[in-house]
Amino acid sequence: MAENKLFFRKTIIAGTGLFLCLFLIVHLSANWILLLPEETARELYNSYATTLRENLFIKSISYILYAFIVLHVIYALLITIHNRKAKPQKYVVNHFMQNSTWTSQNMGLIGTMILLFIVVHLANFWARIKLGIGESLELDATGNLDVYEVTFSLFHNIYYVIFYTVLMIPLGLHLNHGLKSAFKTLGFYHKKGLRILAKVSLIYAVIISIGFGIIPFFVYLK
Repeated sequence: MAENKLFFRKTIIAGTGLFLCLFLIVHLSANWILLLPEETARELYNSYATTLRENLFIKSISYILYAFIVLHVIYALLITIHNRKAKPQKYVVNHFMQNSTWTSQNMGLIGTMILLFIVVHLANFWARIKLGIGESLELDATGNLDVYEVTFSLFHNIYYVIFYTVLMIPLGLHLNHGLKSAFKTLGFYHKKGLRILAKVSLIYAVIISIGFGIIPFFVYLK
């Protein structure tokens, strides 16, 4: 019974994690709009943000996204607690590098850092844009809410830029380990396929973490 519960939790983490990996690709693609010249970037980014808020299908997907983030965090926390209870005492000699990577041994810490980033990120963007908390948003020349200005202002705060960029490091580590683990949890154990998956996971993690990490600095330098 306990093993079935553990497998169920890992399956939830794997499924929600893969969905979030797809979301990050879409999100990064949209954020690269910010690298365009300011006038073009403002119009395109605000138009994109308006579509996200008003399109019924996209709004439905966004609710699924929020639910999956919550599920991913909750079940990851349950797994972490389970693992700690299973090993209440540390080994006197722990050859951890022979058995697993540093990342796999510290997914709880890495996940907590990413959660901190999500909370701060949502407080600065989602809460203001979706909930209207804080200063009201102006309209741009085309009549859309000027979401670009919110982003532009935040990315001209050097402390936020550093915070955002540094937290992309644990995100990359999490993605590299998590993507491989998700497929294994779902039953993918082809020997050659796992080697390919390891390379794909690393490439994906590097692209996502560096891709997001460089955007604040480019905007800051505008």
